[in-house]
Amino acid sequence: PAIRAVRELIERVAPTDATVLFTGESGSGKEIAARALHRASRRAEKPLVSINCAAIPPDLLESELFGHVRGAFTGADRSRAGLVESAAGGTLLLDEIGDMPAAMQAKLLRVLQERRIRRVGGAEEIPVDVRIVAATHQDLEALVADGRFRGDLYYRINVIRVHLPSLRERMDDLPDLVESLVARAAERMGRRISGTTPGFVAALARHAWPGNVRELENVLERA
Repeated sequence: PAIRAVRELIERVAPTDATVLFTGESGSGKEIAARALHRASRRAEKPLVSINCAAIPPDLLESELFGHVRGAFTGADRSRAGLVESAAGGTLLLDEIGDMPAAMQAKLLRVLQERRIRRVGGAEEIPVDVRIVAATHQDLEALVADGRFRGDLYYRINVIRVHLPSLRERMDDLPDLVESLVARAAERMGRRISGTTPGFVAALARHAWPGNVRELENVLERA
């Protein structure tokens, strides 16, 4: 039922251009849900571009998102479009947006408000047609209260919130997930596995799964 509710909400909001915030623990399927949103949208034929805000050094994040002009900094020997431009007509997923530096938060807010970007070192305002969605495992409201995340940006990205439940909150799904993930792993590894025993699934059900579906997939592949 929890995942059906998520799917129904995605189907309702997908045809619009509303900004969507995916929340949930790491490994719960936020990126998979974002891809489902994109596939069901009118932008499905255009690219879905994803960037992990926690994985890019702060001094490179602006260039990655907005691009740069030639000579903007040492090593910039040619102009380059950023990921926002690369997602033109499609969807840009800002994963782990809670880790975005404060300076970049202000620049992203401007993009959401004006739908224009400026490449690093450039003066030209470039209009962009892109749907921005975000994902985080953090409590953004708590970050806003602590002054670590802009409140105005939070309200801009939190138009529609889609919460992905943890695996321990939907253990009724475990047998189906196991069957699907085992079949996928067997095909990838060239193994013939006909199924799983009730005792095996029962043993899995006794675990709390702090890493959620990602942890389950890892355990099944190893098994």
